[in-house]
Amino acid sequence: MSHLKMIAKSTTFAAVLCLSGWVAYDVMRPPYDGTAGITYGSAYAPIRDTDVDFHIWYPAAPGGKSITVGGNGVFYGTPAGRDAPRQNGQFPMIVISHGSGGNAGQFGWIASELAQAGYVVVLPNHPGTTTGNASAEAAVRVWERPADVSAVLDEITANAGAYPYIDTDRISILGFSAGGYTAMATSGARVDPDALQGFCDDSDHDMSDCAFLAHFGVDLHAIDMSPAAQDLRDPRIKTAVIVDPGIIETLTVESLEQIDIPMLIINLGDEDKIPVGIYARSAADAIPNATYAIVNDATHFSFLARCKPKGAQILIDEGELDPLCDDAGGRVRSDIHDELTRQIITYLQEHL
Repeated sequence: MSHLKMIAKSTTFAAVLCLSGWVAYDVMRPPYDGTAGITYGSAYAPIRDTDVDFHIWYPAAPGGKSITVGGNGVFYGTPAGRDAPRQNGQFPMIVISHGSGGNAGQFGWIASELAQAGYVVVLPNHPGTTTGNASAEAAVRVWERPADVSAVLDEITANAGAYPYIDTDRISILGFSAGGYTAMATSGARVDPDALQGFCDDSDHDMSDCAFLAHFGVDLHAIDMSPAAQDLRDPRIKTAVIVDPGIIETLTVESLEQIDIPMLIINLGDEDKIPVGIYARSAADAIPNATYAIVNDATHFSFLARCKPKGAQILIDEGELDPLCDDAGGRVRSDIHDELTRQIITYLQEHL
């Protein structure tokens, strides 16, 4: 047997062993005894000419395999029942849009709570701004993210037989940071291209965005920003919850005044400490049906999953620019999550 054939045979054998080990491990997973199920899907996104993958959390009965969603060395994950039996009935849908560099698994903590409260939660991973698939150039093309959301809605609404448990007449969107902009755009907010092009000219907006772009040599003035001005509203979305929306200063007042759906806008942190780049009180004042709220004693990153004890040091060692594990110091992140969960679910129950 030739050396190349031996390598090929050994590699194949190792792959079979690895696969069989994974199958055995999967079979040995304990059954799930909770009420938050998870499954997965994908949707073709024309703007990207590729698929957008997404998580689906749903109200479940005990069963399926017990898994942990989203955990890693930095963040705690969230328990779920993979392919657990669905509860009977149709349920309103909440789309969650993650921030730049984030991912669907990072928001299992709120997705699980929403599923247990009677909602189906769909979380797309935005190509180009998702953990492991992110770049500074992609982050600037903000208009692609709302198109991802519409592509996912197209997939679900066009295939009712595959999603019989979703009430597609009752759809909301929840967005954080860049996802907050995404949620506002799908609700009718539009960007002033000149304001976006000059975003880093005179200020860093108390955020790390401009330093991030400069680090990777991105010149906003060298990019055609005209697509950012387009109307990206998706009329299937009936209400929205926005948390610390990114590039809020670039949204036109005229477009905010024309948003006609109920909207809850939340800023994290004491009002005098909220970074100007995400401070949304004036935007909320311009939107006819908006409610503005502040969650005190928090930071912008308090909406992320809880950090493990060594998480902050791991981020420092990896050169992360933002203090993703830091809260304001007065209370732990789980308490902040509890307050946010109550606010969000109460609002959705009243407006969706």
